[in-house]
Amino acid sequence: MTYGEPLDGLLLERVITQIDAAPRSEVTAILAALSGESRVRLLRALRTMESELGAPGDQSPPFILRSQRSGDMGWVVRSHGLLYHAEYGWGGRFEALVAEVVAHFIRNFDAERERCWIAERHGENVGSVFLIGHPERAGVAKLRMLLVDPKARGLGIGRRLVGECTTFARQVGYRTITLWTNSMLHVARKIYEEEGYRLVAEEPHDSFGHNLIGQTWELDLGR
Repeated sequence: MTYGEPLDGLLLERVITQIDAAPRSEVTAILAALSGESRVRLLRALRTMESELGAPGDQSPPFILRSQRSGDMGWVVRSHGLLYHAEYGWGGRFEALVAEVVAHFIRNFDAERERCWIAERHGENVGSVFLIGHPERAGVAKLRMLLVDPKARGLGIGRRLVGECTTFARQVGYRTITLWTNSMLHVARKIYEEEGYRLVAEEPHDSFGHNLIGQTWELDLGR
């Protein structure tokens, strides 16, 4: 069997049976013979299997949301850069913009009226969103940098992150949430529409090496 070739049912059953039937001493001897690097690869593979299949009796939620901690901001910048380059071909200027937004958030963070949420699944960051006070419009918050890692899509993470922004904004007294996005980000736009946002403006622009249509959406929190 070559690397990457899927296991058929009979082969998979035979492999599992052989491992299960082997005495513990034999399994221990096999593991002891592995190099340190091989052990690391094996451990990663086992963790991936557990993540995909679910641990026996695991009743934990598919993901959790938490506030930011050390290292998360670097992850946000890197993840945006990698994802938008892979899926849309956006270049380094976009990653630089994300880095600037993150740096401003860190330097000017208002703990009473601003938040960052990180979505975490099986101990790994898989999503983010920021709610930041608008610098020029009193009573208005800006939703920024909504992201869901491709491997965690379909779990409702994006909707939950946007919903957390709405709940928090109401709690601290914002009247409106505004956001800027691009027309080709269809999944994100659908989430905004379902949350109650309405399109208030759009304008073509040439950014990140592409001709795009920027859109401004707003949510009236008085509704």
